[in-house]
Amino acid sequence: MSFEKLARWAVLGLIAAGIIVFILRATEEPTAQTVDIVVPVLSQAAVTGQTLFETNCAQCHGTNGSGSNKGPPLIHSIYNAGHHADVSFLLAARNGVAQHHWRFGAMPPQPQVSDDDVAKVVRFIREIQQANGIEYEEHVM
Repeated sequence: MSFEKLARWAVLGLIAAGIIVFILRATEEPTAQTVDIVVPVLSQAAVTGQTLFETNCAQCHGTNGSGSNKGPPLIHSIYNAGHHADVSFLLAARNGVAQHHWRFGAMPPQPQVSDDDVAKVVRFIREIQQANGIEYEEHVM
């Protein structure tokens, strides 16, 4: 076999291996994405938001937004106010969210949560984020 044919077979083998790895990683179940967090003394609005969060959000986003095997942690720098403004949480609750940052699938709309309730949940999330060093960062594309 000539060197050129051997090189072509080697390249095809590498491509095939890459495709197999891609397929295996794309079809694997998401793993828990939990984070250890500090829970500060919360404002009264955030305490109300925490109760609403635990009732409506924690089954996927984990206790205090720490994440689970069903949804990402919200106490994560990707959710800082410069990348995900407060209104993005409202839009997520109203419209759902297509999968984009994580491999947990799409988030369905949450029609049972009012706009006022979402604002309280956001207050809770922002206070926990701040206690864990997550600050506003200008989003750059």
